[in-house]
Amino acid sequence: MGMDDVGRRGRSRALYEEIKARIGDGTYAPGTVLPSTRALAAERGLSRTTVSLVYEQLAADGFIETRPGAATRVAAGAVPSSQNEHDRSDGTDAARPKHHDGRLSEIGVRVSALEFQDLLPVVTGEIDFVYGPLAGRDFPTSLWLKALRTVERQRGARLSYEDPRGNIDLRRALQAHLSQTRGLSCSTEQLLIVNGSQQALDLCARLLVNPGDPVVVENPGYRMAHYVFEAYGANIVGIEVDGQGLRTDLLGQVPRAQMAYVTPTHQFPLGSFLPIGRRRALLEWAADGGTWVIEDDYDSEYRYSVRPEATLRSLDLRECVVHVGTFSKTLSPQLRLGYMVLPQRLVSTFAAAKRLADRHAPTGIQRALAVLLRDGSYDRHVRRMRRLQHARQRALLDALSAHLGDRVVVQGSASGLHLVAWFPSLRREQETALVQAARLSNVRVYPISQFFLPAGEATARQRPAGLVMGYALLEREHIQEGVQRLAAALTRLQSGPAPATATYNARP
Repeated sequence: MGMDDVGRRGRSRALYEEIKARIGDGTYAPGTVLPSTRALAAERGLSRTTVSLVYEQLAADGFIETRPGAATRVAAGAVPSSQNEHDRSDGTDAARPKHHDGRLSEIGVRVSALEFQDLLPVVTGEIDFVYGPLAGRDFPTSLWLKALRTVERQRGARLSYEDPRGNIDLRRALQAHLSQTRGLSCSTEQLLIVNGSQQALDLCARLLVNPGDPVVVENPGYRMAHYVFEAYGANIVGIEVDGQGLRTDLLGQVPRAQMAYVTPTHQFPLGSFLPIGRRRALLEWAADGGTWVIEDDYDSEYRYSVRPEATLRSLDLRECVVHVGTFSKTLSPQLRLGYMVLPQRLVSTFAAAKRLADRHAPTGIQRALAVLLRDGSYDRHVRRMRRLQHARQRALLDALSAHLGDRVVVQGSASGLHLVAWFPSLRREQETALVQAARLSNVRVYPISQFFLPAGEATARQRPAGLVMGYALLEREHIQEGVQRLAAALTRLQSGPAPATATYNARP
């Protein structure tokens, strides 16, 4: 392309943008006659062909109307209606564009009312006991890149959409993995690969819950799950949790619940394990009432003393349990990979909903994970991570004992990536003050209050202040220093006036 051609294209584009801008700001009102192509070409020193092409593009974009033998005019719908009424804004309210009055759906209204708290960036020198994120240095980078290269070299000749249930190689590898590690028997058809466990919960709420349906949840419990059910209009019914998990003796208070959401292997956040008697009681109650049970098996890989117990799904003879798992706690939450084990009668419905939502999870990532599962790399990585996290937990327990002694009571240390630290000398209402005092000492901790249902606050007032302390991000020396700072903050809080307010905006 020669320089003259480039120049002509630039001038025609400039003329197009100029006319479009004058139409947009009302200078050329709807119905205004524009100069002929001959007159405008002569005025601008352009060829008539160039101006004709500009007019053709404006007409194609709906800004002007051209008809053989008739003058070229600005199209009727080319200018916003508010500008049709007022050629120029005079600064009055009447001259301003009116707001669109379209409404949200009922789900949209409920979603907009939810108050999410995002994590603030950690400042230099701050020690963060957050639960959820993993340390980037723990990711098996070389193994993952090798697996990705392997599957990329095997790229098929046809790039098309996959089965919405997920890549068949991954589902086969996952089927064998769940059988070996969780004693969970299922067909590949019953496995659905999802974008993290959060999408699994959204599918369950969307497909199994109607507005007003009672949904039983643990209290305290995982609030991001509660929010999903609330968004779809569920009536959330909190059931108390004790040292053995969900109090199944209280389920009789809700005889006809549509769904129950539980974390039986490692109750979130208290860390208790639901024993076999309560598991059977839960399943019997669910079968009698036609209740679906959502089993969130979010971090079962981190049992430090004994092998993980059988899943609820393994005990389910009536096909009422939906088992949900994730790779966010072993590989990375950024991969957005999770899975569901579905009762046979739900398979086609959930697969159709997954197809409508996003077709399927990214294929390359699924295939790479299948490689790691098949060749044993994933199992070796999990064993390594279990050793690392157990050592970090041990360091946290030792530090709490050394620096806080009998001022702290620890709960939920048998498994997982977090524990709960109770402070018997502090009232529940003092949690915020403790968090603020710790922030002033450059250590970030998280109150357990955020995991209680608002309706359960009367019960919550009977307990002491508590913190949920994660350790997956930290090394031993940082854990030691962080707990030392926390102990000093607690001492200041108990011996002096309330600390100055520190900004707190976090949610594991």
